[in-house]
Order: sequence, then structure tokens, then C-alpha cells
Amino acid sequence: MGSQMGNAGLLLINSLINIYLFLLMLRFLLQASQADYYNPISQSVVKVTQPVVRPFQSFLGPVMGRFDLATLAAAFVLKAVSIVIILQVAGIGMPPVTQVAIGALAAIANAILKIYFFALIVMIILSWVAPNASHPGALLIMQLVEPIMAPVRRVIPPLGMIDLSPIVVFIAISLVDGIVVGSLTRAAGIAGALVGL
Repeated sequence: MGSQMGNAGLLLINSLINIYLFLLMLRFLLQASQADYYNPISQSVVKVTQPVVRPFQSFLGPVMGRFDLATLAAAFVLKAVSIVIILQVAGIGMPPVTQVAIGALAAIANAILKIYFFALIVMIILSWVAPNASHPGALLIMQLVEPIMAPVRRVIPPLGMIDLSPIVVFIAISLVDGIVVGSLTRAAGIAGALVGL
């Protein structure tokens, strides 16, 4: 009974770390898509993630003004350290360093894909129920998904009222998730069990 409670506690801790990783990757993607920094939701995400990102900002800056390496490094280190600690506490021992690194990369890729997946769903729903919404959350979602939607729209323009580009992006997300993240998760061995929510 005690070991089951301990395992449930470790799973809960892993889930909380993955949620925080989700927020770190949301911060990274908002900056990469050049979303409105002064949007209240953007500000909240920055405030929540700043304690973990700040130590890395002293030596890692943004690349091309858009890609925040400090946030990526913070996410990688947080996930790698959590994998080691959780597996140690669970009594499994120290996995190979390469498996820890691959597991952390898989978790980061998984979080990015999940953010885009959920943002696309919300964007589609908003386009049906409130196409001209001015809520800060709606505006942020549109700014977040536009960089991945625009290239697809150039290839497949909307057919009147029907926009097929979200379907293409959903298929691409599923393929990347299944092939890339799936391969990384398998390569991570036991650390792969801690990837994703």
C-alpha cells in the first residue's frame, strides 16, 4: 500500500513538472511567434516561469531576437534533473546520461506539439463561435498559431469559407508526434516513461 502511495506521489510530481514544462515551452513559443509581450496572459506566463529561467539568462540570450535559448535550457535542465530524481526515489537507480538527455528532449518536443495541438483546437472553436473575438486569450492563440498556419495557407489557400490548413497542420503534428517524439521516447528507455502528462 505504501509503495502504491509513493508511486502515485511520484506520478503526481512528474505531472506537475510536465505542466510547468508546458508553461516554459509556452513562453518559448510566444516569444518565437512574436506574440504580444504585454498581453496579460503573456505577462503571467513570464512571471510564473521567470524564477527558473533567470539563472540561464545571464549567459544565454535570444537567437535572432526570437528564440529564447535560456528558456529552452531551463526546460531541458528541469526535466533532466526531475527524471534523475524521480527514478532514484522510485528505486530504479541512475539511468544512462544519454537516456536522461533524450528523455528531456522528448518531453520538450511533446510539450511543444501539445501546445500547438490545443491552440489549434481552441482557434477552430473560436472561428466558429467568435470569429472576431478581442479577448486577450483569443488574440494570443491567433498570434501563437499564425507562424505555423501561414506557410500552409500559402500552399493551400482557403476555399471560400472553408480553411483546410488546420487539418494539414493536425496531420503534421500527429506525424511528428508519432515518429519523432515516439522514437525519442523509445530511445530514452526507462526515462521515456516520464515523458508527457
